[in-house]
Amino acid sequence: MQTANEEDLAVDIFQGIARLLDDGESFVLALIVSRSGSAPRAVGTRMVVRSNGSIMGTIGGGILEAQVQELAMDVFNQKNQVLKEFIFSAQDATQMGMICGGEVKVLVRYVDALQSFNCQLYQGILGVSESRKRAWLVTEISSSDEGTDMLAQCLVRSDGTQIGELEGSAVHALTSQVGLGQPEIILYERTRFLVESLCHEGTVYIFGAGHISQELAPLTRLVGFRTVVLDDRLEFANRERFPIADEVIVLDSFDRAMHGLEINEESYLVLVTRGHAHDKTVLEQALGTSAGYIGMIGSRRKRDAIYEALKKEGYSHHQLESVYSPIGLEIAAETPEEIAVSIVAELIQARAKKIV
Repeated sequence: MQTANEEDLAVDIFQGIARLLDDGESFVLALIVSRSGSAPRAVGTRMVVRSNGSIMGTIGGGILEAQVQELAMDVFNQKNQVLKEFIFSAQDATQMGMICGGEVKVLVRYVDALQSFNCQLYQGILGVSESRKRAWLVTEISSSDEGTDMLAQCLVRSDGTQIGELEGSAVHALTSQVGLGQPEIILYERTRFLVESLCHEGTVYIFGAGHISQELAPLTRLVGFRTVVLDDRLEFANRERFPIADEVIVLDSFDRAMHGLEINEESYLVLVTRGHAHDKTVLEQALGTSAGYIGMIGSRRKRDAIYEALKKEGYSHHQLESVYSPIGLEIAAETPEEIAVSIVAELIQARAKKIV
């Protein structure tokens, strides 16, 4: 999984690309499509080379970056694309801060600002980043080292909409293999594609806007989760109390807590309402979703009482044992701040298990 810093760098490069295209400036984009050994940067890392030779972003610095910059000027003049493999010796690696040698394959391609599709694609990527909803960027990789035909690209959103053309069977075959992990090269009908999962941090829905939620929401946002806070009290669920949450929702009632929410396997449901009755009400609805994580606050005694009541209503032991309760990692947390830390630690752990 990418670190928070790598995620920020990726967003920055996409923002820079969108600005250049909006200003009508064409450029060359260098994209790492594969690596082995002690390569300095990950697959999917991008660097822009402008017509004056200046760069935006980095693919690792040193010899690799210098060679790619030189190649990029030729690509800019030819308005074509080149797929090139760079092999580094142990001596090269030392100069680049690597432990040992390695191989990096870089796709260097001309990006024309006059092609409206390029503007649409990168504005779409920024839209996904801002909404923090799941999407995949699919890039065709040439079978030859050099070509003049621009390779296909497609942004596939989680709701099925696309920017670019990619048939449904191909979308499913490509995106299902990548899941939540690192970018991968996938062979589909004798064509290779680099498939990158964008904004895969997941969404945390915090039911209840009390003291614990106030401490929890900034932390879940900090570690990359899209964060939504829900409560049935306007005086608690408001922007003054939750200024950096992605969304704050005032419910008519906890009886319809899930209404209108996009709950899927990348959804993390945190039940920290103001009482046992509300937690039980929300848990009943949560068990009927495909959420990847459901956690409920409270003592074991409270949990067991709620579970017994739900079993009498027809819920199975298998359904209930999937709930994280008492919520949070065991760190002897007592204060709202400490409890929030224990909960976000458990959320990080649950997310990491999905990505491995």
